[in-house]
Amino acid sequence: MRIITRTVWILSLVSCFADIASEMLYPVIPLYLQQIGFSVVWIGLLEGVAGFTAGISKGYFGKLSDEKGLRLPFVKTGYFFSALSKPMMAVPITIGSIKLWIFFARTLDRLGKGIRTAARDALLSKEATRETKARIFGFHRGLDTFGAVLGPAFALAWLYYHPGSYTNIFYLAFIPGSISVLLIFLLREKKQPVSTMAAGHFFSYFSYWKIATQGYKRLVAALTLFAIANSSDVFLLLKAREISKNDNTAIFAYILYNVVYAASAYPMGILADKLGKKKVFLAGIALFALVYGGFAFIDSTPMVYMLFVLYGLYAAATEGIAKAWISNIAHDQNTATAIGFYTSMESVSSLLASFMAGALWSIVGSGFVFFFSAFLTLVVISFMGRIREK
Repeated sequence: MRIITRTVWILSLVSCFADIASEMLYPVIPLYLQQIGFSVVWIGLLEGVAGFTAGISKGYFGKLSDEKGLRLPFVKTGYFFSALSKPMMAVPITIGSIKLWIFFARTLDRLGKGIRTAARDALLSKEATRETKARIFGFHRGLDTFGAVLGPAFALAWLYYHPGSYTNIFYLAFIPGSISVLLIFLLREKKQPVSTMAAGHFFSYFSYWKIATQGYKRLVAALTLFAIANSSDVFLLLKAREISKNDNTAIFAYILYNVVYAASAYPMGILADKLGKKKVFLAGIALFALVYGGFAFIDSTPMVYMLFVLYGLYAAATEGIAKAWISNIAHDQNTATAIGFYTSMESVSSLLASFMAGALWSIVGSGFVFFFSAFLTLVVISFMGRIREK
């Protein structure tokens, strides 16, 4: 049986090009925002609001996808919004109203993610069996993250020849973003069986909780608590810059993280299908606790790089595997709703996490931010140890 199908390949390439566009900007955004007058608190608020927008929309659009029995319209629209938002980030330099416009552009990008995520993941889930889901999601995450390797590399090359010239990177990112949208038109789909849940208002996807299995409820509760410990990666980049006193260190470390993530995601998926998703996931968040605990105390540049390597292994062992685990315990006709509900809860928690991280950084210092996250992750590990995978 062919495990990696044509649909999985195309969706993975779509994510790869979209991530080239996004990750050209991601390590640059905190530096760019500080350049145009954003404080750390404002950066935390921006990332939190953007994540919250993605979060509350993922559940709604996931449920709408199940109600329509269609995935591709949501995937196309979501990737288009994200591509369009990239050049918009550079506009406020000339028009004023910097904070308002940046919030709008960044939110449009995350809204695109909210529209597409659950529908895309439901398409991936449909291409897999219960025994191959971790490797399917792992393969997708691997190619997705390969784009996250190329993106920062392009940004670093640009900044090498044009130091401090962040604005043009936002315009250049529109090119791979547009390619990602065009690739989606190579896909075709048949209408799926529609959801048995009643249609409703924007937040009606919360009603899935009533019919979800106990295993789903326990897992989502644990993942939501972990999301509170997991603030935006922007803070890792700011910490890397604080330790090294060098912008390029943060970008190089982020590239290294994505290289490790991209190379490890598919092997981690194979391992999770063989050994169990729970075992691999718990090992992953244990690495997260180690990384964040390390950042609370280190003060050397070599240690920054070492922790970012471990952070790449953590991501490979958790992100795709969590979705594979959830899709295995969700109802087939409500797969997008189940994934959307989980990712909504995760993103809403990320709003709290990013806002708390920004506030704690400003009030008591960066070390406490990372120590708090490491401690809370240990609590999550203790709770998840009592959850059965099946």
